[in-house]
Amino acid sequence: MSITTQWIDIAGADGVTFQAYLAVPHIGKGPGIVLLQEIFGVNEHIRTVAEQYALDGYVVLVPDLFWRDGAHIELGYDEAGWKRAVELMQATDNAHAVADITASVAALRARPEVDGKIASIGYCFGGRLSYQTAAAGLVDSAIAYYGGGIQNKLDLADEIKVPLLMHFGGNDSHIPADAVKSIAERFDGREEVEIHVYPQAEHGFNCNYRDSYHQRASVQAHGNSLIFLSENL
Repeated sequence: MSITTQWIDIAGADGVTFQAYLAVPHIGKGPGIVLLQEIFGVNEHIRTVAEQYALDGYVVLVPDLFWRDGAHIELGYDEAGWKRAVELMQATDNAHAVADITASVAALRARPEVDGKIASIGYCFGGRLSYQTAAAGLVDSAIAYYGGGIQNKLDLADEIKVPLLMHFGGNDSHIPADAVKSIAERFDGREEVEIHVYPQAEHGFNCNYRDSYHQRASVQAHGNSLIFLSENL
């Protein structure tokens, strides 16, 4: 048997409907993960990540957070893809994104395949949103990969009551070392918050579709994430 995947409808706020990519493990059930995209949409890379976590035994739901600008937007990592991705990120209203994530968490919790707690995992843009999701108390634990802008939302730190894992690259050209330091200092002494820095890794080190992919850091971070999930879901 293999995992199963499909796009499903999510009932959002104000009667709107958008879609999310669902990946279910071969055993047909498991704890849940709401996986939050990079700025490149729910593209092949993000779907592959969702499928990997389904292979690891989780029921994974990936909301299409750019649906207001067009359903199922998929961007690559060339110059044109980057340009459009930045435009989409800048056009995305944070409140709308949080509302869509809230609806997605509710939809995932209601799925019959979900057997256990729910975590959020986000990458870059989605990493910040995963952090915000934890602060909003929507999930039972959260993971943020190179979450851009978390250092600007440290006022939410005291709102986080669930286990939180953050991954950063030591050579990240988008998130300065001082930003990571400020995050670490803000959460100093918080046993439920875990931070890993991978010294040689750049921004986007988990994405093997990008030049910044760092195989060792990606494997280490995935292993750390699986341990974290197994302990908290």
